Amino acid sequence: QVHVVESGGGLVQAGGSLRLSCAASGRTFSTYTMGWFRQAPGKEREFVAAIAWSGGRDYVDSLKGRFTISRDNAKNTVYLQMNSLKPEDTAVYYCAATANRRSSYLTEDAYNYWGQGTQVTVSS
Repeated sequence: QVHVVESGGGLVQAGGSLRLSCAASGRTFSTYTMGWFRQAPGKEREFVAAIAWSGGRDYVDSLKGRFTISRDNAKNTVYLQMNSLKPEDTAVYYCAATANRRSSYLTEDAYNYWGQGTQVTVSS
């Protein structure tokens, strides 16, 4: 069992930045692919970004250039740096992990383990 815990959410003004962190348990963190998803009020959960065990990154097109995913295997942690935040970025942000090799990591069903989420609120 892998435990995933997000942190770093909060309230920020439009144009500001936040860095989310996600810590995952396990001695084989470096072999996990990690993903970030978000769910805005009244909407379905959507893919934000992923970073593979190999270091390869994927982003949803609409967020490229503003959000950056990274990982620190020594700390068993993945980060989501969010810049130039907009009110429409308001959502609960979820971190997910998988040790399985997939053809794609852009959908929820690619991941086995999920955190409880962290709230990000962007005020206008």
